[in-house]
Amino acid sequence: MNILIVGPSWVGDMVMAQTLFQVLKQCHPGCAIDVLAPQWSRPILERMPEVRQALDFPLGHGALDLATRWKIGKGLAGQYDQAIVLPNSLKSALLPLFAGIPKRTGWKGELRYGLLNDLRVLDKQRYPLMIERFMALAFEPGVTLDTPYPRPSLQIDAASRAAALGAFGLSLDRPVLALCPGAEFGEAKRWPSAQYAEVAEQKIRAGWQVWLFGSKNDHPVGEDIRSRLIPGLREESVNLAGETSLAQAIDLLSCASAVVANDSGLMHVAAALNRPLVAVYGSTSAQFTPPLAEQVEIVRLGIECSPCFERTCRFGHYNCLRQLPAQTVNAALDRLVGDPLEVGP
Repeated sequence: MNILIVGPSWVGDMVMAQTLFQVLKQCHPGCAIDVLAPQWSRPILERMPEVRQALDFPLGHGALDLATRWKIGKGLAGQYDQAIVLPNSLKSALLPLFAGIPKRTGWKGELRYGLLNDLRVLDKQRYPLMIERFMALAFEPGVTLDTPYPRPSLQIDAASRAAALGAFGLSLDRPVLALCPGAEFGEAKRWPSAQYAEVAEQKIRAGWQVWLFGSKNDHPVGEDIRSRLIPGLREESVNLAGETSLAQAIDLLSCASAVVANDSGLMHVAAALNRPLVAVYGSTSAQFTPPLAEQVEIVRLGIECSPCFERTCRFGHYNCLRQLPAQTVNAALDRLVGDPLEVGP
């Protein structure tokens, strides 16, 4: 059985989609799973043993471009028994139709009658978690999912990791605290630089080194955090945000002794690497997209207006994050990893 997955367009969602791939392999042990997704997601998919191949999808957010979708669909004709469409948009369901895939599965979403012939109506109470909504598509409608749920697990190649360490002149002679201070969703997910700097300072003084991760947009935030460290401590940190490829970031994150991250794609990557993780939540909630790993502490204030799920604070104060002290995160780190000199990658 050959299955085509039309994948999501966000890092965290792609990581969580691995739970679906794992369930499909359990249901159909001999199946081959290909994932059609943006090219940036290839490093994630290549680290998922359930995926046979990643198929690059060239169109960005909002691009309809029927001619390109038709061409890609026709190029995939006759290759698949089923397509599972994870995005809820109308346009994401067009390509499996153009490919003539016999069974086309997905949630009702955006006017997809006729495009999907295995159309599901989502019961949000039955499936409150995103991974539940992904996994349910592997079964008949209305199924009760077996627990415990599978967890995303990215596989790291030792040679690839060594190459990434060498490319940036990094060493594992001391425990590594990885900080992921960015969030593409918006400012309402970003814990302030001042608190990140306090966490970094305490760990550097305790014998750690600090690596900062993120996209090119997060590089200034990383520099702001480093600028708040006094000389002598600052040299024990390195800002990798915007400097690494996604593949290198994944491999380097796998070296971390502990990770502190906002609710972001890299948070889910760290969880899928099974790194001890402190996840900082403000405007969002772990009730829908929690990090899925064994060693996780979720910290949040839970003030009256949180979670609001807004990109920017409607009141302008961002208190759900600004009032969350560094001591709370440091305490969570101590509970997770204990003595840093006894912690290794």
